[in-house]
Amino acid sequence: MWDFNLMAAARLMGRTSPFIFLRLLVYVGITLAYIVVTGLGAGIGYGLSSMGEGEGGGAAIGGLLGFAIVSGILYWAREYLLYLIKAGHIAVLVELMQGRELPAGRSQIEHGQQVVKERFKEASVLFGVDQLIKGILRLLNRMVMSVSRLIPIPALEQLAGIVNRIITTSLTYVDEVMLGYNIKTGSDNPWQSSKDALILYAQNYKVMLKNAVFLMVFMYVSAFVIFLLVLGPVAGIAALFPGSLGFWSFLSAALLAWSLKAALLEPLAVTAMMEVYFKTIEGQTPNPEWDEKLSQASDKFRELSQKASDYVGDTFSASPKPQAANAADAPSPKAEP
Repeated sequence: MWDFNLMAAARLMGRTSPFIFLRLLVYVGITLAYIVVTGLGAGIGYGLSSMGEGEGGGAAIGGLLGFAIVSGILYWAREYLLYLIKAGHIAVLVELMQGRELPAGRSQIEHGQQVVKERFKEASVLFGVDQLIKGILRLLNRMVMSVSRLIPIPALEQLAGIVNRIITTSLTYVDEVMLGYNIKTGSDNPWQSSKDALILYAQNYKVMLKNAVFLMVFMYVSAFVIFLLVLGPVAGIAALFPGSLGFWSFLSAALLAWSLKAALLEPLAVTAMMEVYFKTIEGQTPNPEWDEKLSQASDKFRELSQKASDYVGDTFSASPKPQAANAADAPSPKAEP
């Protein structure tokens, strides 16, 4: 079974209500931008294609262009969304997990963002750390959950591939747990603390993967229920726009369900995973065997190690150093493609 307590995680997350409201505002705002711009594009496309002898078939093309415009804007804004919202929220959650009282005289949001700025200095540093962590986690997943380990029967390769994809999806929020470790340790070298966080994760991959899969199932079942609840109202609103927008009403409902998932369910999953991670690694130090395995298997991990060595800043604040976890049962590394 799982090792997290969703009710306890929900109570802790509830103490960060300013960030929850901010996330709702941002993600629902993103969904509304998609719906409005897509609707306007569809209306314009319908109008232009209706001129002369046209039949208004341009609505779908116009809607697609509107959708692409919003997607392009959000692609360039993703770095700052991560820096200003997700990281700040995680910073506050970590402090509450440790039983700390937040400083008086400034808001939760201001405090969380200040902590992140102290740790990462610039949004580009946080974004670079996050992208490296994601790449290394994908490689680590291939190392520990290879087809030969899961189902060593050639005829079941397709089923094994499905299982691997499920497990990969379940690791969506693990990079945010690594960010939580960065903040928890109070490190001035985000590259070094990220490296340590990844090694500690690798040492305990069985526990972390098990809980990640359970959380993924909960998240996607909940998101599907939300989608079913919002589909009817969204279809009614979409009917106000010209042209045939059956597909776009379906897509709009999916976007709204995604926004509620991102605002409410994602921080819940991250909170639960951080609690499991911090509890699991307590009393452990990064195992040199896993450091070597990851260095041999991943050029991204070697890049992370190099950045940690080259980083100019204050001395890294290491955690206590009791016995390291045993890595004897760790899978052999596979070269990164």
